Amino acid sequence: MIRKHRVIKYITCVIFLAFSISCQDANKVKVIKLGHGLDASHPVHEAMMFMAERLAEKSGGSMKIKIYPSQQLGTERECLELLQIGSLGMTKVSVGVLENFVPDLKLFGLPFLFRDKKHAHKVLDGEIGRKLLDASIGVRLKGMAFYDAGSRSFYTKRPVNKPEDLKGLKLRVMESQTAIDMVRNLGGSPTPISWGELYTSLQQGIVDGAENNLPSFYLSHHFEVCKYYIMDEHTTLPDMLLISTTIWNSLNDQQKTWMEEAARESVAYERKIWEEAENHALEEIKKAGVEVIYPDKEPFREKVSGMYEIFKQDPHLKEIIETIQAE
Repeated sequence: MIRKHRVIKYITCVIFLAFSISCQDANKVKVIKLGHGLDASHPVHEAMMFMAERLAEKSGGSMKIKIYPSQQLGTERECLELLQIGSLGMTKVSVGVLENFVPDLKLFGLPFLFRDKKHAHKVLDGEIGRKLLDASIGVRLKGMAFYDAGSRSFYTKRPVNKPEDLKGLKLRVMESQTAIDMVRNLGGSPTPISWGELYTSLQQGIVDGAENNLPSFYLSHHFEVCKYYIMDEHTTLPDMLLISTTIWNSLNDQQKTWMEEAARESVAYERKIWEEAENHALEEIKKAGVEVIYPDKEPFREKVSGMYEIFKQDPHLKEIIETIQAE
């Protein structure tokens, strides 16, 4: 029955969006719908609201982005599929989910790929980042920008100081083979669950923990169930803003320029509020009784080193990885 309900909901969304997306009203306003899974208080949502405001200003009100947060229009994967058929205009997803559509992007899931935040920003803002944004065009998805999503760390119901402490723990991961392989290499039991179902799954003991960045851990209220946040910072997975190529190709050159400028400006805005959100989240979870553990990262790094050898068997990925590491 649950599966049937989801299918009906999905079909309803497609029908609704097919009649409303990218339509023009009596005033000839181009309206583009953007669906995503984050809470409306999340800094990435705030950045997309900023982008919508800037686009409206730049276009003199002739273009608008209408944003639907909190999985109102479907999960990350469902939103991507809606983009591909042109029934949804834009979405924001973690590159961890997008790797199922664009194989090149799975390299972001490699643990400890970036030395620090500065290194990650340099790569994403440079030639490598531009090429990776374009990598999805072949599957009818155009990358517009990368948003900072911090570093992902584990959070659990019991303390974890070394990889061995993860043994036997059921840990929620995204629908990402790279994330699944990482958790297995570290000794845990990876369990893919949608973000919207995770709180209940933690409560009911379906999983023993998960992994995500600080603001997401705090805003999702997962700290009410998991009282240990392990600052291992294993992956730096940016969020990616995408537009359907069907919608993109329907825009004229001026409209495309406005879109690109608004997206670029929202990235700078998001990085500022993201840092503030990280600091705030850290303070608040400590007040709520969460123990923040700072483990030695080297044992974690050693456990996943074999993943690099597997990735480098692909000459194309090997070249990208080595270029990133050389930046």
